[in-house]
Amino acid sequence: MPTYYIKTYGCQMNAHESEKLAGLLESGGYSAVSDMADADVIVFNTCCVRESAETHILGNLGIVKKLKEKRPSLKVAVCGCMTQANGAAERLKKRCPFLDIIIGTHNVYRLLDYLEYVKTGGKVVDITDDNGEVTEGIPVKRLNPSSALVNIMYGCDNFCSYCIVPYVRGRERSRAPSAVLNDVKSLVERGYKEIMLLGQNVNSYRSGDVDFAKLLDMLSDIDGEFWIKFMTSHPKDISESVVKIISEKPRLAHFIHLPVQSGSDRILGLMNRKYTKSDYLDKIDMIKRYLPDVSLSCDVMVGFPTETEEDFAETLDVVNRVGYSNLFSFIYSVRSGTPAADMEQVPLEIKKDRIDRLIKAQFEIASRLAKENLGKIYRVLCDGEENGKYVGKTQTDKKVLFVAENHPVGKFVDVKITETANSKLYGIEIR
Repeated sequence: MPTYYIKTYGCQMNAHESEKLAGLLESGGYSAVSDMADADVIVFNTCCVRESAETHILGNLGIVKKLKEKRPSLKVAVCGCMTQANGAAERLKKRCPFLDIIIGTHNVYRLLDYLEYVKTGGKVVDITDDNGEVTEGIPVKRLNPSSALVNIMYGCDNFCSYCIVPYVRGRERSRAPSAVLNDVKSLVERGYKEIMLLGQNVNSYRSGDVDFAKLLDMLSDIDGEFWIKFMTSHPKDISESVVKIISEKPRLAHFIHLPVQSGSDRILGLMNRKYTKSDYLDKIDMIKRYLPDVSLSCDVMVGFPTETEEDFAETLDVVNRVGYSNLFSFIYSVRSGTPAADMEQVPLEIKKDRIDRLIKAQFEIASRLAKENLGKIYRVLCDGEENGKYVGKTQTDKKVLFVAENHPVGKFVDVKITETANSKLYGIEIR
């Protein structure tokens, strides 16, 4: 049986596309191996959100080149966002002539056909977009036994000035509600307990007269014991109707990831985010009115071009006022091909100082919020073991390490929080 190895970079969208790549390969008779040196086919599913990711990918391709020199029958494919950037496929072809297949994000479903073609000695470079259509029916090899990723839409129309995604993923396109419903029903029937809906801008979903709120309503009526989460949301698109549905339907998790990126109106304008600090905080207030127990997470970018100390202070103010349970903070890095790349850059030492202060502020917030959970009992979906304890997440996406008598992996259990350490929660199963 021929073998394959997939290396995945980037976001959950890429992780799910790698599940599809694995599904395709196994439907064609390939089996997975854990070491690329043992593979007959190596697939790099790439990311290009940051140029550092491209550098890392190219470094690993150098390793693959040596493998190919030793074993010419090895087939190597590169797909994903990196190949879709303007001129990237041709540059990759020139720099890495040993590659057999270079494809984009829109035609991964053809991988088996491409592999058959290159076995005859040909090469494939294909990053075409099939007229904006969404291809259905691709087999999926699920990598998590209890939590499943489900795409509901692709692409992005926002064109934030720092982001390459709209240029490589294309414009927004949503799957038909019936296709999403069928996917989720099938997953629940197969025992999956958590469904994570994915999209570059998930709450801009629309298919005909079905918007995101209506889709959530439809999905929450599926029979079974499960909950639904989603990411990533754009603040300008999170609507009261969506939050109201979440408050009314028990299967919809009280967890919302809502990236602010910056608290400065001036920087938000330069970012082309299409909302102000006040707009964002109004959305947070609305969410908390409907969902008093909501858990909020956020992305924050530090050191965007021209960011001043006053701009950064506005960001710290948002973080302190909202009280995020989790914060994904990162330093702005230049992404060629975006408008922000041509703006005046902030010195690296200033960026590092600011992100250190942001991390410290969030650490204090998360530690305080963790203590508020002491003595509470949560429904936890157990998805594995860590450091001698079972580990899982609550419906509000709080990570819990706990003690249990029976092996609860893949099941819901009730856990009482007995201890906290910084932002971590520890507990014991309540039977």
